[in-house]
Amino acid sequence: MTNSKRRRSLTAASALLGGVLVLTACSGGDDAGASGNGDTSQAKVDEAAAKKSSEAQITITPKDGSDNASINNSATVTVTKGTLTGVTMTTQDGKAVAGQLSADKKSWKPSVQLERSTTYKLAAEAKDSEGRIAHENASFTTVSPANSFIGSFTPDNGSTVGVGMPVSINFDKAITNKAAVQKGITVSSSSGQEVACHWFNANRMDCRPEEYWKEGSTVTLKLALDGVEGASGIHGVQQKTVTFHIGRNQVSYVDAQTHQMKITRDGKVVKTIPISAGAPDNKTYEGQMVISEKFKQTRMNGATVGFKDSDGKGEYDIKDVPHAMRLTTSGTFIHGNYWGAPSVFGSVNTSHGCVGLQDKKGADDPSTPAAWFFNNSLIGDVVVVQKTGDKTVSPDNGLNGWNMDWAQWKAGSAV
Repeated sequence: MTNSKRRRSLTAASALLGGVLVLTACSGGDDAGASGNGDTSQAKVDEAAAKKSSEAQITITPKDGSDNASINNSATVTVTKGTLTGVTMTTQDGKAVAGQLSADKKSWKPSVQLERSTTYKLAAEAKDSEGRIAHENASFTTVSPANSFIGSFTPDNGSTVGVGMPVSINFDKAITNKAAVQKGITVSSSSGQEVACHWFNANRMDCRPEEYWKEGSTVTLKLALDGVEGASGIHGVQQKTVTFHIGRNQVSYVDAQTHQMKITRDGKVVKTIPISAGAPDNKTYEGQMVISEKFKQTRMNGATVGFKDSDGKGEYDIKDVPHAMRLTTSGTFIHGNYWGAPSVFGSVNTSHGCVGLQDKKGADDPSTPAAWFFNNSLIGDVVVVQKTGDKTVSPDNGLNGWNMDWAQWKAGSAV
């Protein structure tokens, strides 16, 4: 290579390297910056910015962008090295969510339960000991109904019920991981009675003691299902405690052969009422049945329980059956009867399977046997039906698990 060519190549290389240096510089190139003077270097700028930053560290749970978040334990805001000065939480459409700041101003949480399948936005502000402000923002979406399960339970919180009332939980999704779900549910009694739970199917679990609840006791149901995986990808969302009270011990005994019902309290007969049970062609189930619903008046249409005429209409359709109390899901009631002759009660079985008591139309005469029994019965009271000649009611037909012995009952537990 000639000297002139070598000089041209060196010149070009020098220009190229210079271009790289210019392109990679962070700030304009005066002589002071290029000489390394610290007053305007990026390191000094960063150091100065850090000195002005707040030491307060805000943490929002769940993390920004989370989905399938809990409706109970999500949306907590905490701060270290500072105190919270403001937290706002809104739904995606701007609706504000009420919340509560702790006394020490170190944490915040919603004061209402969150909704499922909803996106929430959180904005938090805090200051450190020198009054410097810090901010944090997050957005998350709660678990959807499709990916969660809920258990509807009976009896209601705060209610007073009869000694036969089980805790019955019906889940809105089929549970395949029964053990995990059952471990998240506890039922206890102030009486100290052992309580066992029994799965009837993938959606229903009932809990009861070996014998009827002790009168006057208090039963506590705890649901700790938040986050529990009941089936693949399906998680619980409930987190609550429910208590109910057991009233006096009332058990009534229906004898279909003598056509009488004896009402006992604490084992002593307090009243005897004439009845009419199911006719020979439509016998009443035998067994221990628990009153699950009470209606001062209700409609009973035979078509809804399989009693139909040739035209498909019900063999009966009574729109104002008085003092009706449900004994089975399939339609067995103990109820008032105003359409039958008074001579029927205590002498003959004429019904389609229900237990009838003498009554008057309108359900407004408290002196009738049906009115007395209705007014002196609680949901959860037991009615034992005997000598009908029919089979024993299925334990899952209503709240009638008492028709299963204790060993069988415990065998249905998942834990």
